[in-house]
Amino acid sequence: MGIFDFLMGPDINQGIEEYHATQGAVLLDVRTPEEYRQGHIPGSKNIPLYVINKAEKVISLDTPLFVYCHSGARSREAVSMLERMGYTRVKNIGGITAYKEEVER
Repeated sequence: MGIFDFLMGPDINQGIEEYHATQGAVLLDVRTPEEYRQGHIPGSKNIPLYVINKAEKVISLDTPLFVYCHSGARSREAVSMLERMGYTRVKNIGGITAYKEEVER
């Protein structure tokens, strides 16, 4: 760990590994539907940030959530909102721009 590691955001690739290793987890993309259609991580579910308050209608509060967006800013905001809604197993994994695998369209 370097002296400036605290300045770096989450590593989405490591987050994806954790998602795959977590039973019952949901990979949540909080970008707009248009962004999602342009390319998303396979297996992800799209609930845009602007309707994140409706997440509990489709995802139970105890579900492990791994949240990403374009750069990590919206996912950070989404995690904060989800925690206020009562989700306890939520993790911001950053932005898809750093994703190293193939995206699905």
